[in-house]
Amino acid sequence: MEPKTHVACGFLEGTILSVAGGYRVLQHPRPDRVFDRIADARWFLAVSFCDHCPHPAAILNHEGQLAFQNSGVMNLGETAFLPLEHRKAVFETCRTLSSGEGTEYIFESNRTLQVWSLEIDPRYGRVAIVQAPEK
Repeated sequence: MEPKTHVACGFLEGTILSVAGGYRVLQHPRPDRVFDRIADARWFLAVSFCDHCPHPAAILNHEGQLAFQNSGVMNLGETAFLPLEHRKAVFETCRTLSSGEGTEYIFESNRTLQVWSLEIDPRYGRVAIVQAPEK
């Protein structure tokens, strides 16, 4: 009988473990929760990262939509946080980065956003985590 191989990896301030039947996230509020796919575990951690961010933060997809936004973005307003006319440029900035790499996106008004490029699910391509910088 072959020994089972278990893998642990870090992703956005979290830890994903491969277990029998799927993937566990150590930071999940239900310790017994097993995700079928690693992409689902990564998505949980990306949403959790944005949700726990003390500043406005969101996940921008290749269609220019905010796939997730935290309460800071909801309070500010989705288009005030990231105007529609800048979303394509922000995502193109993300595409120039390696997965996990970050940079700043600077608006004409000198307002900045932090942008991180992430590979969460190979079926859908890259996403960008966009966050207002600390003040």
